[in-house]
Amino acid sequence: MTVTQLPILNPQDITKSWLNEVLRGAGHDVTVENFVSKRVGTGQVGETYRFTLELDGKNPSAPTTIVGKFPSSDPESRATGVNLGNYLREVRFYQKLAPSALITTPVCLHADVDEETSDFVLMMEDLSPAEQGDQLKGLTLEQAELGIIEAAKLHASHWGDESLDVYPWLTGTSSAPEGLSDEMMGELWKGFCSRYSDLVKPEEVEIGEALIRNYEFYRTGYEGPRCLTHADFRPDNMMFGTAEGGYPLAVVDWQSVGLGAAMADVSYFLSGALTRETLRGHEDQLLKRYHQTLIEHGVKDFTLDNVWNGYRHFSFSLFIMAFAASMIVERTERGDAMFFAMLRGGSGHVTDLEALDL
Repeated sequence: MTVTQLPILNPQDITKSWLNEVLRGAGHDVTVENFVSKRVGTGQVGETYRFTLELDGKNPSAPTTIVGKFPSSDPESRATGVNLGNYLREVRFYQKLAPSALITTPVCLHADVDEETSDFVLMMEDLSPAEQGDQLKGLTLEQAELGIIEAAKLHASHWGDESLDVYPWLTGTSSAPEGLSDEMMGELWKGFCSRYSDLVKPEEVEIGEALIRNYEFYRTGYEGPRCLTHADFRPDNMMFGTAEGGYPLAVVDWQSVGLGAAMADVSYFLSGALTRETLRGHEDQLLKRYHQTLIEHGVKDFTLDNVWNGYRHFSFSLFIMAFAASMIVERTERGDAMFFAMLRGGSGHVTDLEALDL
């Protein structure tokens, strides 16, 4: 990844000379003769563009397409990204932690952020012909197993690593600012129920009300080891290889990365990636595969019982993201559909695991 000092530009302001510097800083001795850009992906807090390049041909190994990520152009979503530290966090992840995280991510060509304004730019490997997962469609069992394996690799990479506590930009560290308060979570839930009153089912209201009453316990009740977590580990943030090529699975969107409980990622992921019927039939198999992968990567102090206990405690995680995130980003038709798919998957997960008894 280049450390060349370049101006932080919006996608509309990118120039041939700027792209030249990005590629050369990443070790590609080429000249960009022309390029076109097009927005891709479904992100709401950030925007992603693919740059298709015409090169002078000096280096046949140089990429002819690259992907750039930028702040959202929507004021509300941008404010969320700034206020929650998402933009700074993602850039710092690629700069500081991606090389040691074990999980498969796109190769980063250039990353920079202005800590005062939160303007940022990330230029990365184009993962095409891999295809993005879809929260609304869900995943196959084989894809879910790939996700479980990548999650375990990520978690094992910095398992119990107290040195991460020095990073104030990493969510959940002792030097990080406090996150959303219990009171704020209650207000977000109240606002969600008001906005979507005709769509929220009675059983979802019951879960939400119980959760908000006991939110401090949910937030502080876990006392196990901490590790590096993605904290938005779901299909939309995954790129799966196809018959034409690509990594089997690469994980993107590191705006929420933090130091926390491994099983929060796992429960969050499985509750929304598979149908309830498929998950019920294969839950034990998937959690055993996860645990086995942890062991293979050196984790020794986490039993299968620990896996199941944490999995049940954090069964609320997708439900929480659904109502909280929907209230702090730009509202779109797909966004509403996605958040309700997450809410339904999360509530079903809580019900199946009888987690309200906690």
